[in-house]
Amino acid sequence: MRWRKSSRSSAGGPDCVEIALDARGAAVRDSKNADGVRLKFGDAGWDTFLAAAKTGSFVS
Repeated sequence: MRWRKSSRSSAGGPDCVEIALDARGAAVRDSKNADGVRLKFGDAGWDTFLAAAKTGSFVS
């Protein structure tokens, strides 16, 4: 997979997210732990994840 840093990641800060897109959907990982857990989504799941992230649904 070809990973790229999200435009929403902070520069050098604690919030560093990378995404990789492919024909089946997308994956997300913490750029500080490239070998760690990855969230993988199909197309519909990726659309749902993006919508929730844009509305702040993951903020505690």
